[in-house]
Amino acid sequence: MQLDMQYIYEIYRSGSFSKAAEKLYITQPALSIAVAKVEASIGMPLFDRSTRPVTLTHAGRIYIDAVEKARNLEQDLEQQFADIRDLKKGKIVIGATHYINSYILAPILKEFDERYPGIEIELVESSSSEIVELLKKREIDVTLNCDPNIIVQFGGYPVFSDIVLLAVPQEDPINTRLQKFRLTAEDVMRGRHLETDCPCVSLKEFENEEFILLKEGNNLYERSLKLFHEADIEPRVKLKISQLVTAFHLVDQGFAAAFISDRLIQHKNLHLCCYKLDDPTIFRRFYILLNNQRYVSNSVRAFIHYMQDAYANVSYPADAR
Repeated sequence: MQLDMQYIYEIYRSGSFSKAAEKLYITQPALSIAVAKVEASIGMPLFDRSTRPVTLTHAGRIYIDAVEKARNLEQDLEQQFADIRDLKKGKIVIGATHYINSYILAPILKEFDERYPGIEIELVESSSSEIVELLKKREIDVTLNCDPNIIVQFGGYPVFSDIVLLAVPQEDPINTRLQKFRLTAEDVMRGRHLETDCPCVSLKEFENEEFILLKEGNNLYERSLKLFHEADIEPRVKLKISQLVTAFHLVDQGFAAAFISDRLIQHKNLHLCCYKLDDPTIFRRFYILLNNQRYVSNSVRAFIHYMQDAYANVSYPADAR
């Protein structure tokens, strides 16, 4: 990409001539002169310098769109050449939530790295909605998602499933009243909740409980709203947070009830009880998603196949559904 394009793109990203100059390791006057020359050549300004941060003019937006297309083409070309040179080298940028990164990808990435030591892995962590936007902008290579509306947009490869359970602090009196429905952490680890004769309970039984909910932008937030709607409940929300894993630990500390993934239950010494709800919304199937307008490198293909093979060999009944 031409030097003046790099300069202008960095100003756009930084929102400031001075910040861009620092990142580009040039002086601000030199940067301003370079931009002025481009503006003179096209006959109109690219930035509105009266705003803080500086914003694009209409011409600036057109220019940046062209720069981004050029950057994408360069990235694709570079990746294709890298694959030709050495199939064992490459880079994968994976975007996912804290739950996916910590509980799903962590064991997979360790083994993948051992098999393909020449492939560099970069992890980006955020909410599922923000990650999807990064995939659209081609700032990440892959993500994992269970929202059918998102999966339809991108297409994808099925990898694993999980079950959403309602977790309640162990000392909550409701666990005595609903004793025949409650599941211990050990029950969940044994897969009791996946058995056809496992009793399900209505969420209506918990209408007086206080809940921890995830914030908007998380898939489980939307599913929670659907579950409450189906049960005709106006939830008593005690706290809204960004990460599923944090909600899980707060339940274990006795803070309030929360919807969690069964895959978070990995040891039996937890201070919570779980309940399987009588609603199909609790079943989630996750897919690896790609931006189908971007060249798919051999490194990314290898990662997809590795994940599919890894979970195909994992004994987890929900994955067979």
